[in-house]
Amino acid sequence: MTTLAVFTKNRLNPAYRAARLAADRVAAASGATAVHFVPEKPDNVEQQKVLVEEALRLKPEAVVFVPADDVAMLPDLAKFAAAGIPVIVCINRMDGPCAAFVGSDDVQVGRSAATALFAGLDDKGMIVALDGPETARTCRDRADGLARALAGHPGIELVGRDCGMNLRVEGREAMERLLARYARIDGVWCANDVMAFGALEALDAAGRTAQIVGVNGLAEAIANIEIGRMLASVDFSAYKIATFAAEAAMRHLRGEKLPAVITLPAELIDRANIAAWKAPMEDRPVPAWSEIVR
Repeated sequence: MTTLAVFTKNRLNPAYRAARLAADRVAAASGATAVHFVPEKPDNVEQQKVLVEEALRLKPEAVVFVPADDVAMLPDLAKFAAAGIPVIVCINRMDGPCAAFVGSDDVQVGRSAATALFAGLDDKGMIVALDGPETARTCRDRADGLARALAGHPGIELVGRDCGMNLRVEGREAMERLLARYARIDGVWCANDVMAFGALEALDAAGRTAQIVGVNGLAEAIANIEIGRMLASVDFSAYKIATFAAEAAMRHLRGEKLPAVITLPAELIDRANIAAWKAPMEDRPVPAWSEIVR
């Protein structure tokens, strides 16, 4: 039976749980088995390197790979290439040898979230940013999108930023530091939904309010948008991306030619279109292969 090795980078983020489920479903539909490799410590490079060695001993037919660090994991990506094992990199783009990359335009994702925040503030106010780790290219690109959006909105001032590590507790702690530092915060731009949830907890504890946007379209974000606790999220769907990544791996093994980059659209979610997003991430419609890959 064909074995697909699937690397995700943490167990805490619901988006990665959805990604693992997507890979399982695609593998099962193709008569293959997905074997998961997840570091115990979120986004831990050294643990992911150990897992690469484990996967190499397993000798899978293909790999779906979300790197914990797009630079530090390059030598490990090369090990798969040297072993003749095709790799589909997904979510976090890498500049190394792979059969294809599957993801979304993270610069546009960050810009879309920022633009929604600015509109909610009527294009004036003081905002802060909760960034993810520098080791994640998704986070660097989303921050670039925020910067580009700010350049066109002179009434918005980015007064401070902190790193919430893409995690809830760390996001809450980062927001607590920002609240202690700034007496006025009108809006919070978050590089993912999980940090937005932590920011909400910090705001509640401090008895303060602010407009908040995130990324991922997680179920909790949808619920928060519906009741007005969050302004918007962007549908950067790890489930859809992992579905296409696993499908790309299966198609590559069947000898199909893949494009170097497969980009899935990421739609803004707000109260105007919330009804379409109430289903769990894994139950939302996934585009057909032919709709994305032409």
